[in-house]
Amino acid sequence: MTTRVEAQKRVDQIQAFRRELDLLRANGHLQLSAEQNQAVDDYHSALSRELAATFDIDSDLRAKQLSLGMRIASFLGALSLAASVFFLFYRFWGELSVVSQVSILVAAPLLTFGFAVWLRARDFAGYFTKLAASVCFCCFILDVTMLGQIFNITPSPNAFLAWAVFAMILAYGMNTRLLLVAAILCMVIYLTARIGAWAGGYWADFTDRPENFLVSAASLLLASHFIDHRRFDGFAATYRVSGLLTVFVPLLVLSHWGEGSYLLFDEALIEGGYQILSFILAGLAIWLGIRRGLPDVVNTSVTFFIMMLYTKFYDWWWDIMPKYLFFLVGGLVAILLLLVLRRLRGLRPLAVTGGVS
Repeated sequence: MTTRVEAQKRVDQIQAFRRELDLLRANGHLQLSAEQNQAVDDYHSALSRELAATFDIDSDLRAKQLSLGMRIASFLGALSLAASVFFLFYRFWGELSVVSQVSILVAAPLLTFGFAVWLRARDFAGYFTKLAASVCFCCFILDVTMLGQIFNITPSPNAFLAWAVFAMILAYGMNTRLLLVAAILCMVIYLTARIGAWAGGYWADFTDRPENFLVSAASLLLASHFIDHRRFDGFAATYRVSGLLTVFVPLLVLSHWGEGSYLLFDEALIEGGYQILSFILAGLAIWLGIRRGLPDVVNTSVTFFIMMLYTKFYDWWWDIMPKYLFFLVGGLVAILLLLVLRRLRGLRPLAVTGGVS
């Protein structure tokens, strides 16, 4: 069964084929008879109309530009409506009885979830569905938070687990990357807080030990590799980028704050070790991203590598070098990086199949 993502890719292929065919004709490299031209054009036009009518996809460049504006409007609308629901709760909350409060809290996510499901069957493009799903997630966050306050439940990281699971259901059910990001963030906080608690700390202080994030990072990278996301546009890339950031940010912190590590070595030694590890992992990720044809991995890793590099330049030379010489060295290093990346770009990507797509 054809999905909306596959339908959009097929239409994009048709548009690319038409542009290449026009270029070949203009250069005199290919000449087709009038009947052949008409047959190919009729077939592609009919297929494009059928896919556009069935899946509400972008059939040309103009439609793509308008879709970008619609996605931005949908995102801003989701944020605005979620904020509206949040402040509406707090505006009238104190005037309601406990029974009314509990009833509203239980009903709000259920009703908005039912509305999102109802929209999903009618909104092929998904803009209104994603908006409704975001409001539903906001209602569920308020549900858990306010019920905890009403019944005086001790705060725990379990709330983040509940939010992560619900956001994941909405993300996959409504094909919404924004909610997938929310689910990943909640799950990372939950796992990191749990690991911190198992290590003897208070769960809310999970940021005190950056190494706790590395387990979540490994889980996200494994999910991007083994879970088949071909039906969900951009989900695999979201997992990959989230996993890399969950690795790189703690490494960046530890490379300048050795005191936050579990390792029982000298602070300077810990920072130096994590600096070396950061460069090695970033370089490996760049190489692997180029080999596998994963631009999201390459871009994220290159950005982190450059941040680490220029951070070290500042630590080493800012106080001892004249400013003109410092920036000259920075410019020369940038040129060297361009040459290296240009060389790496010439590597032939490996074929990517199965769950890594």
